[in-house]
Amino acid sequence: MITITEAASRKLDEILSQQGEHGTRPYGLRISAAPGCCSGAHYGLSLAEKLEQGDWEGTFGGVKVLVDADSAPFLKGVSIDYVETPEGAGFTVKNPNAVAKPEGGC
Repeated sequence: MITITEAASRKLDEILSQQGEHGTRPYGLRISAAPGCCSGAHYGLSLAEKLEQGDWEGTFGGVKVLVDADSAPFLKGVSIDYVETPEGAGFTVKNPNAVAKPEGGC
């Protein structure tokens, strides 16, 4: 379904560890996707408190990653990385299936 790089899984583990209340941490990370316009799909990352019925679940570097059934078709083959540069840091989503629409095609 998806892959998470080692750098991304380390950063996710750090974030999840900081988010827990009273010594607990969220169940994992939920990745969602919805159809977009010219730029392809819109991606979302959120903390997940539990596994929902119909979720796909993967584990990367000890981090549980969840994808709901509606988002799954948009996330096949997606790779998520965490990148730090002098300009900033953040997660990047690479989707080999994304096709750019021509200008004015939205």
